[in-house]
Amino acid sequence: MKKTLLLLVIAGAATSLFAQKTPAVELKTSLDSVNYAYGMNIANNLKRVMDSDLNIKLFLAGLNDVISGSAAKLSNDKANASFNDYNTKVAQPRITGRWKDENTNFLEENKKRPGVVTTASGLQYEVMKKGAGTVSPKPADKVEVHYHGTMIDGQIFDSSVQRNKTATFGLTQVISGWTEGLQYMKEGDKFKFFIPYSLAYGEQARSAIIKGFSTLIFEVELFKINP
Repeated sequence: MKKTLLLLVIAGAATSLFAQKTPAVELKTSLDSVNYAYGMNIANNLKRVMDSDLNIKLFLAGLNDVISGSAAKLSNDKANASFNDYNTKVAQPRITGRWKDENTNFLEENKKRPGVVTTASGLQYEVMKKGAGTVSPKPADKVEVHYHGTMIDGQIFDSSVQRNKTATFGLTQVISGWTEGLQYMKEGDKFKFFIPYSLAYGEQARSAIIKGFSTLIFEVELFKINP
């Protein structure tokens, strides 16, 4: 709860500045830039979470009570319960909905690019390099590959390339987008897969980076097929 109140205090201060017309400032030192950057970051996060629900008057009242040591209108337990209830019922669904829309829009725009193929399942891929192979892997086969996985915002979540070690696995051991995509490849090929959430990890978050409804982007190079 103390951490929550501290975040609210800092965010309230930043929000009050953004809500008012403030005088121009100059960033003369690196510390000036850090202070300004913190303000930008907090304000952007607050806008993303609360949007039009933010009531500056009430927000600043809570800020002032905490800083001045005045009697708070909510106990710590009630404040925490209110915060958690809002986060669960409003903020998190709102953020999730926006992320789903961003991923949907990304795929809609991506499929318009020259060279991108969209399959019946919704998988998108483009050929980055053609190899000398003549045979594609079958569902029962194993493959040796290098891969580099990112989100639509460029965040890297997994990469055999960065580990400098190829990966070997069966086509039935991976997400369905991989299972399908690899069967379009031949030894020596390098493809880029754009895998919608329905062919990846679905609506549930897989990690802090791979949230629900995430599109996964993989650069995949197929080295060897092991029947």
